[in-house]
Amino acid sequence: MFAALGLQVLAFFRYHGELTLLHWHTWGGLLRGRLSLRETAKQMAEVGIGSLPVAMVTLAFTGMVLAYHIAQTAARYGVGSMVGYGVAESVCRELGPVLVSIAVAARSGSAMAAEIGTMKVTEQIDALRAMATDPVDYLVLPRYVACLILVPVLVFMGDVTGVAGGYVMATISPFINEAQYWSSIPGGLTPWVIIAGLIKALAFGILIALVGCHQGLYCEMASEEVGRATTRSVVYSIMLIYAMDLALTAVLYPV
Repeated sequence: MFAALGLQVLAFFRYHGELTLLHWHTWGGLLRGRLSLRETAKQMAEVGIGSLPVAMVTLAFTGMVLAYHIAQTAARYGVGSMVGYGVAESVCRELGPVLVSIAVAARSGSAMAAEIGTMKVTEQIDALRAMATDPVDYLVLPRYVACLILVPVLVFMGDVTGVAGGYVMATISPFINEAQYWSSIPGGLTPWVIIAGLIKALAFGILIALVGCHQGLYCEMASEEVGRATTRSVVYSIMLIYAMDLALTAVLYPV
């Protein structure tokens, strides 16, 4: 039992050590000007356009459901005028950054792991090294920058979509007044809530890129391992997003 536990502890620290080294290596390539603008633009299109539909649909329906439940509770206590603020605060503070990042991890993070893992299994990464090309600079850095830029953009768009989805519910629900829905937002929602949500999105974007690329680079040399690496990238990204969300919430919103 102790041997199995020790192996899990060592694997935990080894994994996070590899992520840290990959992060430093990526930043080293960025500071040395090794970023390929053409490849970065390609990855930005993949992350942004590829993840946009699922992120928008997720936040739209989340905003609608959230508005409906908040409206029922607010009507019970006579504060129906605060429904719009409640939806905007919940979406911008927590739901927008987390749900959009999970959608990006499932859509784009898994694609990164699968693509790089396939290159690893087919020895294309070894070919890059033979041509004196750093795989981290060529493969990881463009994906890192793409997630760094596009995930906050997607989160901001998701925040707007979530609030708009709540308004759609306001137009068809007897519990919500349409005019009061919008009027309660400017007086309650502070700019810091939006900024803090984007800071979370920035951290989550870095995490998604590192986890996805790490799983591809460290994939075992077998075809079935590509699928396992893809699955691990999604599972690890979601778990780490939740853990990082807790840490950032304590830092960004101190008691």
